[in-house]
Amino acid sequence: MAVVAGVGLGLVRWSFGAGAATGSANRERALLAGAARALSVAYRTHGGWSFVPADRATRMQWLGQWMASPADSGSTVAPRLALLDAGGQVLAGTRVHPLLVALASIDRVRRDILVDGRPVGALVLAVPRNPDDALAVAFMISRQRQLAWMAAAGFALSALAAALVATGFRRPIAALARGAHLLRAARFETRIPANRSDELGDLARAFNMLAERLEDSEESRRQWVADTSHELRTPLAVMRAQLEAMQDGVRPPTTENLALLHRHADALSRLVDDLDALAQADLGALNMEPVSLDAWALATEVWSGFAERFREAGLTATLGDAPASAHVLADPLRLRQVLSNLLGNSARYTTSGGQVRLSGRVTEDHLEVVLDDSTPGVPPAALARLGERFFRVEPSRSRAHGGAGLGLALCRRLLETQGAGLAFAASPLGGLRAVVSLPLER
Repeated sequence: MAVVAGVGLGLVRWSFGAGAATGSANRERALLAGAARALSVAYRTHGGWSFVPADRATRMQWLGQWMASPADSGSTVAPRLALLDAGGQVLAGTRVHPLLVALASIDRVRRDILVDGRPVGALVLAVPRNPDDALAVAFMISRQRQLAWMAAAGFALSALAAALVATGFRRPIAALARGAHLLRAARFETRIPANRSDELGDLARAFNMLAERLEDSEESRRQWVADTSHELRTPLAVMRAQLEAMQDGVRPPTTENLALLHRHADALSRLVDDLDALAQADLGALNMEPVSLDAWALATEVWSGFAERFREAGLTATLGDAPASAHVLADPLRLRQVLSNLLGNSARYTTSGGQVRLSGRVTEDHLEVVLDDSTPGVPPAALARLGERFFRVEPSRSRAHGGAGLGLALCRRLLETQGAGLAFAASPLGGLRAVVSLPLER
């Protein structure tokens, strides 16, 4: 606003300063000299300025009559003329304000009124540089007080508008700053108002989404730490109890008791390995060596390795037809680990006398390896949570069968790291359907 006002004032000054007023200025100076001489004579005659009219409204017209030219006395000279006493006080006319002089590029001509060689007053005439601007300058001088009030009001309104605009920006920015400080202090429940429809509102909504994501991550981290400590505590407690019983002589260190300790140590080792693999997958540091391979051939190879285990579990195993295309880019070791985990779950949890079926299909640009098993099924409410860390379906698919709730979570992370996916649904055989989706190689 200040820059715009400055440019406007510069344009006004330039417009008033254009052109030359040499002839007109010389003529007005001559008139001013004549008026000064006449006022000097009147001052000497009256012994002072008592002849100046007391009525303020008639002083300007009266002052213009002292100009030597009647043509000028009734035009624009009188509004531009001021009569001052010896102390510089205005007796008649209007003194031009210095700001108006600077604004309109006005020259001021002063002529002292002398009586017996000493100054008793002065005439001051405002002279525009362009003679065509005399009327405009006269109007501005006669209205300079009103113009000053208008300028002050405009400045006040501009300041108020600027303050309102600045406040409208500062409040949401200050709220964002406070929210950022709270997030730095781990106050992830922090939210800020996001009721604006401009870019600051978009920024506030993005901040709230970030805070919500951080809050969820923090909650997941706490749950992860709590679940991990719980899962580690259980086998360690069993092993400690067994060892203390052997030390106290309550249980002899027989082969069976040592084998029990060994099984718990193996379970603990597998749990630590799964936790380490999950942590590396989260950090993106899991070693992956993707190669071009026939995923269905690898799946049937893993399937064949479980034939004896299915037979011992009393399950009927059925292998579907090969899909039309099965070439993918994946890490064979990690894919084998995923398939082995899924097939192991079916062998462990499916009721004896049930069925297990492996099939393949191509959907758009993906190969889907589908594993179905029979009862027991998974409750619909638990299907969406399959693959979460430490989540186990109760009671049929529980820890009593040996799981710690990390196998499916690890399978999902191993596949996601390779650009693949793992989904679960109810199986038409009555149990669980697991779908491994792999992008086909182009």
